Amino acid sequence: MIVLRQFYLVFIHFLGVVLLRLLLIFSGFLLLPQLAMAEVYDEDFTNLGLTGTERGIYTVLIFVVAYGFVMAEEFTGLRKSKPVILAAGIIWAHAAILAAEAGVSVEQLHEAFEYNLTEYAALMLFLLVAMTYINAMAERNVFEVLRSWMIRKEFSYKQLFWVTGIITFFLSSVADNLTSALLVGAVVLAVGKGNDKFVTIGLVNLVVAANAGGAFSPFGDITTLMVWQAGYAEFFDFFVLFVPSVVNYIVPAVFMYMALPDGQPTATDEEAIYLKPGAMQVCGLFALTIVTAVCFKQFLHLPPFMGMMVGLSVLMIYGFSINKLYRGESFDIFRKVRDAEWDTLFFFFGVVFSVGGLGYIGYLELVSGAMYDGLGPTTANILVGMISAVVDNIPVMFAVLNMNLEMDLYQWMLVTLTAGTGGSLLSVGSAAGVALMGQSNHRYTFFSHVKWTPVIALGYFASIVTHYLVNG
Repeated sequence: MIVLRQFYLVFIHFLGVVLLRLLLIFSGFLLLPQLAMAEVYDEDFTNLGLTGTERGIYTVLIFVVAYGFVMAEEFTGLRKSKPVILAAGIIWAHAAILAAEAGVSVEQLHEAFEYNLTEYAALMLFLLVAMTYINAMAERNVFEVLRSWMIRKEFSYKQLFWVTGIITFFLSSVADNLTSALLVGAVVLAVGKGNDKFVTIGLVNLVVAANAGGAFSPFGDITTLMVWQAGYAEFFDFFVLFVPSVVNYIVPAVFMYMALPDGQPTATDEEAIYLKPGAMQVCGLFALTIVTAVCFKQFLHLPPFMGMMVGLSVLMIYGFSINKLYRGESFDIFRKVRDAEWDTLFFFFGVVFSVGGLGYIGYLELVSGAMYDGLGPTTANILVGMISAVVDNIPVMFAVLNMNLEMDLYQWMLVTLTAGTGGSLLSVGSAAGVALMGQSNHRYTFFSHVKWTPVIALGYFASIVTHYLVNG
C-alpha cells in the first residue's frame, strides 16, 4: 500500500505538469496573431475563411452561450436540445449573410448546408432504429429480468462492484452508455440502501465502465458511430481498442475496489420477473439488424443506416405477429419509436448544424491549425479526450471529423478512444454521469466523482499507452 501511495503521488505530480504544459502550448497557439486573421475567400476552399469578422466572432459567442445552457441542464431543467437548435439557426443565418457578402453563390451555400444535413440524417436514422430496438427489449422485460437477477443473487458489496461494472462495460458496447448506466445504476441504488459509500463508488465505477465499453464498438457510442459512418475506419477496425478499453476501466476500478466497504447488502424481497413473449426473438432480431447494417456497409458500400432500416421493418412485421399469436399482448412498434430519446436526437441536430456552421465560416480550420498542426496528432488527440470531459464528446468528435485531417488508422483509433473515455474524468463529461447524478438523490455528485478523477486519469493515460504498445 505504501508503494501504491508513493506511485499515486508521483503520478499526480506528473499529470499536473503535463496538463499545465499542454494548456500553455494550446493557449500560445490560440494567441498567435496570424491565426486570428481572416482568410481571403477562395472558391477552392471548403470554408469562407471569415473568422476575424464581427459576425464570425458573434457566432462563436452564440454557440458558447448555448452550450452553457446545455451544461447547466441539471440545474435549470431546460432540455439540452432547445438552446443548440436555436444556436444552429442563428449561426447558419449569419453564415448565409457572410457568404453573400463574400460573393459566394447560393448553390455553393446550399452544398455546404446539405453536407451537414446528409451527415445528420444518416446518423439520426441509425440511432433511431437502435433506440427503438432498445425500447422494444425494455418493454419485453429483457432489462428488468437482468436487474431482478442481480438483486436476488445477494452478492457481497465487492462482488456486486465487479458484476455491475463488467455487465455495464459489455452492455454499453451494444446499447448506449446512458441506457447501460441507468439500468445497472438502478441495481446499485436498490441493493446499496443504507450504505452511501458503496453507492457512490459503485456509480463512479459504472460511469467509467459505460464510457470504456462503448469505445471499442462501432455502435457502442455516437462518436464511434460517426467515425465508422464517415469511412475513416472499417467495422472490425474498432475492436483493436478492446484491450485499451479494458485497461481504461480496470485501472481505476482496482483503486476503487480497495476503498469498498466489506459485508453484504441487506436481503431484499425482490420477486422474480419473467420475459414477455417474443423477448428473446427481439434480441435476436437486434443482433441480425446490426449484422445487416455491417453487410450493407462492407459488401454493398451503402450507408449502415439502410441496413438498420431494413431491420426496423422486420421488427415491425414481427411486432404485428406477436399481437396475432399471443392474445392479450399489445406490441405497438410506433410507441417504441415515440419513446426514443428525441431530446438526444434533436440535440445531435443542433450540434451538427452549429459546428457545421462554424466550420463553414472557418473556425474548424483555425482550431485544426492550432491543435493538429501545432501540437501534432498524438498530443492533439489526447487533448480531445480532456476537452470531452467538459464539453460533450459529440460536438468535439464532429468538429474533428470536419477538420479534413489526414491521419492514419492508428490516430483515428486513438481519437476514438480518447473522445469516448475522456468523459469519465468528470461526472458532467458524459450522459451516463449526468443521468446518474439525477437518479442517485445526491449520493453521487460532481465532487464525489472528482475525488476519483486522478485514478480515472491514470486509467485514461494507461489506455493510451496500451493502444500504442498493442496497435502502434
